[in-house]
Amino acid sequence: MRARTVMDQNVRVAKQRWAGLPKAALVTLRELSREYRLSVALGDLLYFNGHWYVSHVGLLRMAHRRRCSGIRVECVPELSDPRTAQWAFKATVFKPGDCEGFTGYADANPSNVSRVVRGAEMRVAETRAVNRALRKAYGIGICSVEELVSFTAHPAAGAEPKKVPQAVGNNGNGDFGGRTVRDRLCQLIRQHQLDPALVKSYATDFCGVKALRDASREQVGRFVVHLAEQAGKNRSALLCQLNSYVGTKAGAA
Repeated sequence: MRARTVMDQNVRVAKQRWAGLPKAALVTLRELSREYRLSVALGDLLYFNGHWYVSHVGLLRMAHRRRCSGIRVECVPELSDPRTAQWAFKATVFKPGDCEGFTGYADANPSNVSRVVRGAEMRVAETRAVNRALRKAYGIGICSVEELVSFTAHPAAGAEPKKVPQAVGNNGNGDFGGRTVRDRLCQLIRQHQLDPALVKSYATDFCGVKALRDASREQVGRFVVHLAEQAGKNRSALLCQLNSYVGTKAGAA
């Protein structure tokens, strides 16, 4: 009954989130729901470019449900170079009663990570390695979204255009398909039901300014792209990030 409930809920939420999902995608979703009990609503599964992808948080939740004994992560020095932000990690997942574990390797550098996480290549490499090890341990054949070169380069097939993060134009005017940065930001706040004051505090911190009015159009534009990615990828994690600003005083507009 539990598996059936998860399956029905996933199909319902997926149809609402990604209009026009093909029947083949729904069949795959039902199988993933039945086998792994991953949740679309919680951000465990994402659909774009005609494929399903599992998220890091979804893999961790599944490992917890299945009583994962532990995860060991270690850097691979011979394949890493901090000077060029090149990192490689090895992760080993241990299941109950398993001695050897399941191992996964992954790397990250400025050429294969999204621009919004530049400077965090070490953490990206660690996450990718853990994801690969977890997918091996629990037999998950679909790729994880964090293993992709750039999430923004793979918009959701069939998704509403408004939900696809757009980059600031090369002319630097901050337009988003004819909309201003402010319009796009207000749209995101309404679309994902975010607290405007907390979003302002987050934007101020992201742009590295004392007040949001001191940020340049380009800085705010980059924040809007980042916010759209976070909201589309894992709204729960975004809400936790925003809640960390509760009690802080938002900068003047």
